[in-house]
Amino acid sequence: MFSSSAFLIGYRYWRARKANAFASFITLFAVSGIFLGVAALIVVSSVMNGLEGQLKTRILGAVPQVVIDKPDGFADWRQTADQLQAKLPDIVGVSPSTGTQAMLQSSSNISAVQLSGILPEVEARLATQTTTVYSPAFDSLVSGEYRIILGVQLASELDVAVGDTIRVLSGEGVVFSPLGPVPSQRKFIVSGLFQMGSQVDAQLAFIHYDDARRLMRKSPDRVDAVRLYLDDPFKAETIGQSVPEILAGDDKPLNVHDWRDSYGHLFGAVKMEKNMTSLMLSLIVAVAAFNIVSALVMMVVDKTTDVAVLMTQGLTRSAVMGVFVTQGSLNALLGLVLGLIAGLLLTLNLNPLLSSLGIAVLGAGQPLPVIISAEQLWLIVLGTVVITLLATLYPALRASRVEPASALRYE
Repeated sequence: MFSSSAFLIGYRYWRARKANAFASFITLFAVSGIFLGVAALIVVSSVMNGLEGQLKTRILGAVPQVVIDKPDGFADWRQTADQLQAKLPDIVGVSPSTGTQAMLQSSSNISAVQLSGILPEVEARLATQTTTVYSPAFDSLVSGEYRIILGVQLASELDVAVGDTIRVLSGEGVVFSPLGPVPSQRKFIVSGLFQMGSQVDAQLAFIHYDDARRLMRKSPDRVDAVRLYLDDPFKAETIGQSVPEILAGDDKPLNVHDWRDSYGHLFGAVKMEKNMTSLMLSLIVAVAAFNIVSALVMMVVDKTTDVAVLMTQGLTRSAVMGVFVTQGSLNALLGLVLGLIAGLLLTLNLNPLLSSLGIAVLGAGQPLPVIISAEQLWLIVLGTVVITLLATLYPALRASRVEPASALRYE
């Protein structure tokens, strides 16, 4: 089909000035549609990737990504950590973890939080690797001094600052008295604040691991659960499935859960929105492909006599198809290349362009996150080429069915 003669004839038809003005307009409209569709797909998908990446950093960098717990605890959690990291290179670190639902009470307000007990010397190193940065450092948490680090939004709701004292009421460690159940509670000093720029700032608080165990009336010497840090939190499902096989030699029951239990619905909604947006924008390319069909059909009608003459000169039916497939594909490639260039330029200069227009999508001083994915670019290019190539087949097939005798009867 794609012989050199077919390509040269198709290229000549593509470059020739068309006598039919309406056909030229339809061709221009088709190329413009592909151009706009490809450019919009690149810009929107890059912005959605950036927003998803920002959520992943701001939320999943602070909450437990994968947690492994045993009712009887870990005899040596460091040995377990070494065993997991040796078999799973995606794990960047392991730390002991304990947590509970708690109420924080200040002199002016009360709020519910997820209280997380950590070892500062371990957590500080791992948090830096996962781009979660706290100020001041984790070393402000000292065992036995009952200090707590709050999110900025949570501290604002409680109207407290560094150095203030709050009361922490634990969801675990409740004791029963003649007056009824009494929650475990203790006063803590606010030793630091952190800000992730997400809902985590109002839902999470950190205390020392030993203090958390004492608050829940459990032995500080035992480690019931370990927390895994991953190089990519989206690998949590795969890691969670591999952990039981690696620790299969232990006869104790093992429970593995990850961030999807708490935040899976949020990232599922983001993923669905990204897919639906891409699908809607892909319809622009599909409509442009239909315009290519219309333009090529009119071209076939105009060139019926030329095709008949070429066939009498020995041009095969498959070569005739190649002529019009080449012509339609060149239109599609023109729109695709222009769309790629425009889309990449717009994406790379999106924030300066929005700033010059005075548009703040995420608020003043908040740049729009942008991540260009090479994989998505290839999918956009491949999808556009396939759709437009399929669109050229019907007009090309119709041209190949021209009967030279009938077409030249009155010529």
